[in-house]
Amino acid sequence: MEKATFGAGCFWGVEAAFQKIKGVISTSVGYMGGHFENPSYLDVVSRITGHAEVAQLEYDPNIVTYDELLKIFWNIHDPTSLNRQGPDRGEQYRSVIFYHIPKQATIARQSKQKMQLSGKYERPIVTEIKPKGAYWLASEEHQQYLEKKANLEANQK
Repeated sequence: MEKATFGAGCFWGVEAAFQKIKGVISTSVGYMGGHFENPSYLDVVSRITGHAEVAQLEYDPNIVTYDELLKIFWNIHDPTSLNRQGPDRGEQYRSVIFYHIPKQATIARQSKQKMQLSGKYERPIVTEIKPKGAYWLASEEHQQYLEKKANLEANQK
């Protein structure tokens, strides 16, 4: 098993996009890339920690490749939008790839260059590619949030 960590706006949607991919064994949401130990959601949204909201995946590279995960990453958000995705604004919503091993860094940089040259985007891609740092798990209420919300709504009908 290997890990991958992506920031592409609100972590709920990022996690949901990867949960349904064959070969993704588990997902969680949390914070990475900041300077504040063990931040809470309120710390992060107050923009004092420097963290990005991220989804961290454990995946089987024999079933789904890192390159395939990157293709999903590029398609679920606007990588040309600096510190913003849709209505969400702030550095915690930045586009970022945190790599876990050097091979991921190489693949991510090649993928970013390929996407920039593809002609799909009129503006430059601003996605950061950085080594992983401390991963701070978000509270339980944020884990698999959209799935929990859908189940709750279905049970209320």
